[in-house]
Amino acid sequence: MPTFAYAQDEAAEAADDEVEIVVTAQGRSQLLSDVPVAISAVNAETLQNSGANDIRQLNQVAPSLLVSSTGSEANGSARIRGIGTVGDNPGLESSVPVFIDGVYRSRSGIGLNELGEIDRVEVQRGPQGTLGGRNSSAGLISIYSRKPEFTFGGNGELTYGNFDFMRAATSITGPISEQIAFRVDGVYVKRDGFYRDDTNGRDVNNRDRYFLRGQLLIQPSDALSVRLIADYTSRKEECCAATFVDGTVNPYIGNLNNLATPLNNPAANNIINVLRDLGQPLASFNQGYGRKISISPNRVFTGETKDYGFSGQIDYEFGGATLTSITAYREYRSGQASDTDYGEVDILYRAPSDEAYSQFHTFTQELRLQGEAFGGKLDWLVGGFYANEKLTVRDNLRFGNQYGRFATCRIISGGGLAGLYSPTNPSCVVPVVGPATIAGASGLSGADIVAAFTRLDALNNLGTTNDRYFQNGTNWALFTHNIVHITDTLDLTLGLRYTSDKKKFSATFGNDNTACTTIQGLVLDDATNPLTTATARALAGALIGLGCQGNSTAELNGVSIKDSRSEDEFTGTAILSWKATDDLLLYGSFARGYKAGGFNLDRSALKAPTAPFAAVGGAQALVGNLQFDPELVDSYELGAKYSTGPFSLSLSAFRSDFSNFQLNTFNGTVFLVQTINGCSTDLGGADRDLSSATGACAKGDVGYGVRAEGFELEASLVPARNFRVAAGLTYANTSYRSNLVGNKSGAPLDAALRKLPGDNMSNAPELVATSSLTWTPEIGSSGLSGLFYIDGRLTGDYNTGSDLFPQKEQDGYAIFNARIGIRGPDEAWSLELWGQNIFNQDYAQVAFNTPFQAGGASAAFVDPQFPGGRQLFSHFLAEPRTYGITLRGKF
Repeated sequence: MPTFAYAQDEAAEAADDEVEIVVTAQGRSQLLSDVPVAISAVNAETLQNSGANDIRQLNQVAPSLLVSSTGSEANGSARIRGIGTVGDNPGLESSVPVFIDGVYRSRSGIGLNELGEIDRVEVQRGPQGTLGGRNSSAGLISIYSRKPEFTFGGNGELTYGNFDFMRAATSITGPISEQIAFRVDGVYVKRDGFYRDDTNGRDVNNRDRYFLRGQLLIQPSDALSVRLIADYTSRKEECCAATFVDGTVNPYIGNLNNLATPLNNPAANNIINVLRDLGQPLASFNQGYGRKISISPNRVFTGETKDYGFSGQIDYEFGGATLTSITAYREYRSGQASDTDYGEVDILYRAPSDEAYSQFHTFTQELRLQGEAFGGKLDWLVGGFYANEKLTVRDNLRFGNQYGRFATCRIISGGGLAGLYSPTNPSCVVPVVGPATIAGASGLSGADIVAAFTRLDALNNLGTTNDRYFQNGTNWALFTHNIVHITDTLDLTLGLRYTSDKKKFSATFGNDNTACTTIQGLVLDDATNPLTTATARALAGALIGLGCQGNSTAELNGVSIKDSRSEDEFTGTAILSWKATDDLLLYGSFARGYKAGGFNLDRSALKAPTAPFAAVGGAQALVGNLQFDPELVDSYELGAKYSTGPFSLSLSAFRSDFSNFQLNTFNGTVFLVQTINGCSTDLGGADRDLSSATGACAKGDVGYGVRAEGFELEASLVPARNFRVAAGLTYANTSYRSNLVGNKSGAPLDAALRKLPGDNMSNAPELVATSSLTWTPEIGSSGLSGLFYIDGRLTGDYNTGSDLFPQKEQDGYAIFNARIGIRGPDEAWSLELWGQNIFNQDYAQVAFNTPFQAGGASAAFVDPQFPGGRQLFSHFLAEPRTYGITLRGKF
């Protein structure tokens, strides 16, 4: 009995200590347990203990969220319930947008910046059809910084860790007058890279960044509040390197990384021989999770990012209603050089240049008016949103100094001409005998084929001089969100949003690849000439394909194109919620979400590279091929929330059907954008074959293409004072329908996506579990306290590639972070030892087709294990174990 009484006392104290998080997911301040939507809210203490400095660390505490980055930190991608947007094409907007202090950020990768002093983060799961309806078809991430306070105070942090990691952060707040308070935050971070480039003698994937934010809070009266924010971020870093996937990482690699003997041996890979003979170390193909990278001499991953902006929020209470206005202007610019082939052979690169970057200029304005009516029976809200986004992309992707020899060796080594292979000689063939043999095998086309080989062999350091893409997007919306209190315990929430989206697109190309036009002039007719030999036709196609990859051609030099598109859409939500007891909330909901269509900012999507532009009406006649349709989703959800103070539990079950799912995929040569839909009739496997021309569906039979369904559980328990346990579990079966097409009209699915039908989506593990434990015991009566914290994320198997090739599968893994420390009275100071990924778990964020590096054999390779044929694969590795010490102080 005394034990039971003691436990009751402890639980009572815990309940008194537990302060529930207040969220604004419905445009109003509400207790988390009273909000009938699926939402994960993370407070400042949890963020600090987990070591979260950007949105990636939210993975550890939000099981339905996955944030990863690929070829550039600017291209980070967030996914909720397995749904997200691959971030390598700025023309695609994010399915999971990021809002910071109520301001929409153009792409979710912007959330990979330092965040400064944070009050809380809300991860809203499922489509946000009304209040957060700006492209949030899968959910959204809302970050709220800490406001200025009218009590003077401040804090600081100094951190040092392995990889020579240094972080300094400070925040000062206080009153300027009785009506005005300020806050200033600053963060500086520097760290060595996780990859080693011995060729050029440097580290890659380093950190060198700083962040500044200043705020003013002006409250001239009880009715009026004005909050002004200005922030600036600068990053000068080298990112992001990759290494080859080998058989120790993924057994489906099989013999892809093996030398071919003889060269056209279909049981090995001739491209390995080519790369070795041109300088690639063989050890690089089989280093597992090693971090020694192969970079071409004098190629770099230098990147520079600047992100800054201003916002003002005005809240004014009229008495019966409250008006909120949020006005913001932001500029974001990111330039990223790269050794784009990710190997020592110089095939493809982007040089560092002030004339190559992605840039967003964004102005947004939101107005909300809300209040009560009918004696408190109606909690109403109406509002409007306007955004103007000016997007500029300037690119300088060029073929490297060894591309020509690589291209001719790729052709010669992979087929019936392998006996002529000689990588140190012109056209990669033995002198005299080689050209003569090619000419003889090419019949009437012999002289043209040999001349085209000679021109391709010299295709070095040519390509884009400066491609310029411009997009001016205007988006406006009207919305209303209303809660009807049917009874004291039963509420009906109804929301509706009308959105109008318009985009004007133009592009001007700069290109000096005269090799493409020369090769086309020599052998275009031979590619289809029935009077010549089959060898000549095959060689002509290969020569043009490699000479004009991605429509890199001098024919486009100085050519401009333009187009525009507009769309409008109604979205909304309906929620019926019942407060069954003071501690239990039950709800069911429907939501329709929307993400705008747009333009694929990639000239390779205009057409296949074989025919000249002049032969198909010119580039302007093809500009419609760059458009893609808006993404739509219908979502249903049932949920329950139980909260008693020391214990809280939330459950939700969901089903979301996505139409026109916007998929961006790199096929080893170019990026493909298709809007994935399903077909209600059986396509008989035509969407799974090697042809991009089979598998069409009648337009009337086209429906949703992706379904996400499952359940989520989140719980927290404070069984005793200073002790807290939290856990989360997500089961999400996010998969494609069994019969797929490439757009809403029922066009066939691209053959590169033939593994998609009926399978789970990429980066969508079915099962994810998270947990954390925090213990802050008092140490005697001195006021000192300890800190013991650990969190973990257990992730099931999933595929990291959007084409779902088995070589991109990632086995399940577990990541743990930990922190231990001692804190002074009132936490005036603390000293903490910390570690992230403490068990040094190796895993890949994303695996991809290594650019252009695919071999060939005399016969088509159709083994199901190798849907990419003789394609090599690389991967972007996650961060290794990091650890260090942090000193904090506050006053």
